[in-house]
Amino acid sequence: MPRSFAPVPDVSVILPCAGFATRFSAPYSKELHSLAPGVTVLDRSLEAVVELAKNGLHVRLVVVFRTHKMDTVSYLARYADIFQMVFVYQDNESGLDGAIRTALPMTQGPVALVLPDIVLTGPDSAGSLRSALRRTGTTGWCVVAAEEHDAHALRQFGALAVAGEDDAATVGAAAEKPSDPSGFNAIWGMVVAGEDEAHRLPDVVRREADSPLVGATALMVEGVVNYNRAVD
Repeated sequence: MPRSFAPVPDVSVILPCAGFATRFSAPYSKELHSLAPGVTVLDRSLEAVVELAKNGLHVRLVVVFRTHKMDTVSYLARYADIFQMVFVYQDNESGLDGAIRTALPMTQGPVALVLPDIVLTGPDSAGSLRSALRRTGTTGWCVVAAEEHDAHALRQFGALAVAGEDDAATVGAAAEKPSDPSGFNAIWGMVVAGEDEAHRLPDVVRREADSPLVGATALMVEGVVNYNRAVD
């Protein structure tokens, strides 16, 4: 019988699902928290990725997991007909930057970093990742971000200093969970890197690193919600 081959992806999406979520006090993975009947945080976080597939792009979803996340691995089976899915076990690498490094060898084309507990809100959120992909050409980077001025929130996220509006919005400074949030006015929800820049993605989430997001274009959405704690 002839062998069948998966198409070369137009875009790869790294979905890190190996974290232990120590602040999420529930007997299930935080990304499986129900937001509505039949809709989890994970479903909402993947809406913009599903939109890519609906628009005809071949999407490779690279899922990074550990054994305590088998419930998430099982749940993702519902997306088997939508994405080309690759599962990679995070073993020797630690942290979110380690999860990204674990996934990178399995990616092709431009690479998007999508976190399973981050949900974008607003009328344009579903199409934001598709728009961000189109904007990577100039600098090799685009962030999907939301305006934020609360100091506590800025300390908990990847913080950005964004200047300009619409297509002219750019990142002047970026830091992962800065101890001093002054000067920052936005937080990122998703990151897209061109194929030649994707090797620098781990530095996006490292607090000590020089962020490659400086100079990136910014696509602003209404809000970015982080479900890192149990929700009633």
